[in-house]
Formats: sequence, C-alpha cells, structure tokens
Amino acid sequence: MTVISKKDVEHVALLARLALTDEEKETFTGQLAQILEHAGKIQALDTTAVPPTSHVASLTNVLRPDEIRPCLTSEEALSNAPKQEDGGFAVPKIV
Repeated sequence: MTVISKKDVEHVALLARLALTDEEKETFTGQLAQILEHAGKIQALDTTAVPPTSHVASLTNVLRPDEIRPCLTSEEALSNAPKQEDGGFAVPKIV
C-alpha cells in the first residue's frame, strides 16, 4: 500500500487552494493512498500491444462543404444600425 501522510494531504490541499478540516484530512489521506495504489496497479500492466489513443471512441467532425452564396451588401448590413460612421458601425469608445 502506498504511504500517504497527513502532511502530503495538507500540501496537495495548499496547492489546490483548499481549506480542509482535520476530519477531511484524515479521510483524504486514506482515499489518496487507495487512488495511488490503484494507479500503481494500472502502471504495472503490460500495454506494449495496445496502440495509443487520444479518445476511446472515434471522433469525426460533421462539416458541410463550403459553397459560395450571396452575402449582404454594406448598405443592407448597416440598414438597421442606430449610428453609422465611414461605412461602418459607430460604437461608443471604451477605454
């Protein structure tokens, strides 16, 4: 079994910016030890015949083909603008 001390849990809590009670520190000490023990078992497995994967399921993007279509003219795009300036939208200056 992997040995995790209360001090280790306090250090991890500090890095994660967590304020833990003494009871939580005791609970997490045992839980972290179990997690690391399980990770050690997984690490010991022979995975040389297993190809590396980035996802367990294959991912495909659903994309439509690009096609040229008519777009708005500048006048149409600016027709509902409350203010226009130099052929564009006039917006308040934000500094």
